[in-house]
Amino acid sequence: MTRGTRHSLLSFGLFTLLASTALAQETTPQAAAPTVTCGGDLGAFLEGVKAEALAKGIPADAVDRALAGAAIDEKVLSRDRAQGVFKQTFAEFSKRTVSKARLDIGAKKMQEYAAVFDRAQSEFGVPAAVITAFWALETDFGAVQGDFNTRNALVTLAHDCRRPELFRPQLIAAIEMVQHGDLDPASTTGAWAGEIGQVQMLPEDIIAFGVDGDGDGHVKLKESSPDAILTAAKFIQSLGFKAGEPWIQEVSLPENLPWEKTGLQPGMTAGDWFALGVTPRDGNTAFPQLAASVVIPQGRKGVAFLTYPNFNIYLEWNQSFIYTTSAAYFATRLNGAPPYEGGNPEQGLSDDEMKALQTKLQGLGHDVGKIDGILGSGTRAALQKEQLRLGMPADGWATPAVLNAL
Repeated sequence: MTRGTRHSLLSFGLFTLLASTALAQETTPQAAAPTVTCGGDLGAFLEGVKAEALAKGIPADAVDRALAGAAIDEKVLSRDRAQGVFKQTFAEFSKRTVSKARLDIGAKKMQEYAAVFDRAQSEFGVPAAVITAFWALETDFGAVQGDFNTRNALVTLAHDCRRPELFRPQLIAAIEMVQHGDLDPASTTGAWAGEIGQVQMLPEDIIAFGVDGDGDGHVKLKESSPDAILTAAKFIQSLGFKAGEPWIQEVSLPENLPWEKTGLQPGMTAGDWFALGVTPRDGNTAFPQLAASVVIPQGRKGVAFLTYPNFNIYLEWNQSFIYTTSAAYFATRLNGAPPYEGGNPEQGLSDDEMKALQTKLQGLGHDVGKIDGILGSGTRAALQKEQLRLGMPADGWATPAVLNAL
């Protein structure tokens, strides 16, 4: 899929953003890529895939090797149809994922691969802690990478007519990886949606951003930690990460903050928030000119963070607010920050209550998206408007009090 069109899927263990950049390739002047199709006879479908790969200049022997023995994996379709929803609170998810064991392993990995991380910092401007947090959350440092045959997973999802425009380009890219010797169609395994390796990336991204970190002439994100580290760094840089700038910072908040200005919305700088009494816990106010948002995952009485432009790369990697905030916080812990002060957040809503709230907000004319029981960005923004109208602190946190008031 192309940059600018991003989707998120529930991967085999955690959420993984399907964010890809198509790599421009020369095509032979005689061959034109066929129309994207899906469904029908698998053999005919694969012939179309072969024609498209040949049109992109991939040699016929590589295409034949990549597609030999390709089959539909019904377990992939089952996982695709049964994607769960992410309904844990920030406190629940972050305490489970940002564990002492992961922090200890992360620190050891940063020391073990110090030279590789130095290269990632110097070439791509991405700190070791940022890469390591993703490495930990995606696969537990490579321990849990998925056991679905990657080629078959992509054939299955490209053949299925639910999202062929998303997965057919990934299948073509996987064929190109076979050409490069970076994917074995018979033995390479990964997540059910086609992500590969220790940082769970899709074939198009591996082709576009792959870095041979160990000097063996290949980019193999499953086996090589240096390859995974540097490829992740290059990809994160492509998402807009700025060297030397912060990404997230725990803060304390005054009681009289204009709560309607909180949340992921533009218009404020860090200096503006400092002037309103927002105080960084680490005392660092060195970036007052940067755009910044106050995010309060569980309302004004819970933990609070100031997010900077670099936080946007987390939203590009994954669209789940709870996952991204946890990943960003994890990186600060690996960078030496203390555990956050959780405060005393007000009671949230049950699943049924959250759906009732979303239904009520929708009935009032707000676009909350799907009624799914998730306090996502659309629901939070709508809730803030109604809290403000009702004269309540507009912090976007869904409580029984605001549901009753509505």
